[in-house]
Amino acid sequence: MMGITHATSGAAAWIAITGTMPMITLGAYPLDPVGVLAGAAVCAGAALLPDADHHSATIAHSVPVLGRVVTGTVGVLSGGHRQGAHSGVAVAIVAAAAWALTMVTFPVEEFGTVPVGGGLGAAALTCFGLKAREFVRTWTAAWVLGAVLAVFIVLFAPEQVAWFPLAVTLGFVVHLAGDFLTTGGLPGLFWPWVPRPPERLRPVPVLNRLWLPNGYVALPLLGDTGSIRETMLGAVLGVYCFAGFASESLRLVGVDLFATG
Repeated sequence: MMGITHATSGAAAWIAITGTMPMITLGAYPLDPVGVLAGAAVCAGAALLPDADHHSATIAHSVPVLGRVVTGTVGVLSGGHRQGAHSGVAVAIVAAAAWALTMVTFPVEEFGTVPVGGGLGAAALTCFGLKAREFVRTWTAAWVLGAVLAVFIVLFAPEQVAWFPLAVTLGFVVHLAGDFLTTGGLPGLFWPWVPRPPERLRPVPVLNRLWLPNGYVALPLLGDTGSIRETMLGAVLGVYCFAGFASESLRLVGVDLFATG
């Protein structure tokens, strides 16, 4: 799945879980408009994290030299693209790291305890999401906007950082779900154990598309990465995100289109 679709699906998943629009949101973890909007930006960026194992991923270009060093290192440690960084092990590591970031705080007399770790994480992930969605033309602009959002959260709404680990983990998992729907599939939840199908099963129609010869598993409803089907899904999710952003933005200024009574 392409980076732009991953970012869009991450934002859409966050809106679906935390938003309040009747019938088209789950409301499983309802938040105020700030949490929905800021979390969508963070979740969109987190949905790009698994591809940090690839030298040409969005993250590789985020910071000159350092971006490629980071992605190269992740690629080596994880065994290459769509291996360890696309597994259940990676989900656990990222979830723990996101939680640990929220523990990094710093006392400031004027503002109390400032969640520095969560702020830095929010800035970086917002930056990645904005650039992947091509809302900005340069990385400088993406980093500036990410920093502005982070400063607002840590100084004026520090309680918002509570949802940071969930947004990161959800975005990461949504990425894996998207790749699972393509022909390339995933190494499965139990990497580095990736069992290959027995020889006698490999020619079996349908099964050989679900359990690939290299041991990966897939449900290739979207076809190859970048397919027309993926593009159409991305367009639908983009419209959904726009509706969610509009609804939450109105709620932010006191207008609730779905208020009763």
